[in-house]
Amino acid sequence: MLELFLYAFVALLVILDPPGTAAIFLAMTPRDTAEERRAQAMKACLIAGVVLVFFAIGGEFLLRALGIGLPAFQVAGGVLLFLLAADMVMVRHSGLRTTEREQAEAEAADHDISVFPLAIPLIAGPGAMTTMVLLRGRAGDDPVLLAIVFAALVLALLATLAAMLAAVPLMRLLGRTGADVISRVLGVVLAALAAQIALDGLRAFLLA
Repeated sequence: MLELFLYAFVALLVILDPPGTAAIFLAMTPRDTAEERRAQAMKACLIAGVVLVFFAIGGEFLLRALGIGLPAFQVAGGVLLFLLAADMVMVRHSGLRTTEREQAEAEAADHDISVFPLAIPLIAGPGAMTTMVLLRGRAGDDPVLLAIVFAALVLALLATLAAMLAAVPLMRLLGRTGADVISRVLGVVLAALAAQIALDGLRAFLLA
């Protein structure tokens, strides 16, 4: 149980990338007050949590309806997460989180960004959705294991929320260079996790 919790928590924490999310959030809300930032951050994490829980519960059913096996999804998910890891390590944009155009529009806009692009796709993006489906498959139908996975998700979202609420002092402390270093280190960890997920999918396919 502890092993599953640590695996799920580390995987989600790496994918959500709290320092990187905080930096993007700060860049997208240059004219917002502290209260407006707090409200948008809390709303975004709540929406992202609902989306990810829904995807974890219904994702496997959707795969079955489409005739897609879990091993195939593991391989595809591993590749997708590897691309996201490459984004983090190379500090470039491929559109897996937010595109440069979406981020620029959000920075220029004067409206609530909590739903888009903050909650979706920045927090609850393809990588996070894929991970929740894979973790759901790892937990199986055991309610205790499912509760552990959801607890890991809640803690990862709380860490992301805390980073966004502390965005101004955090970025002042880390600086742009510090945030990039953390993002790249997390990207390397995510790349290793992605490779392991893909290998597990290949192993399951060959054994079947």
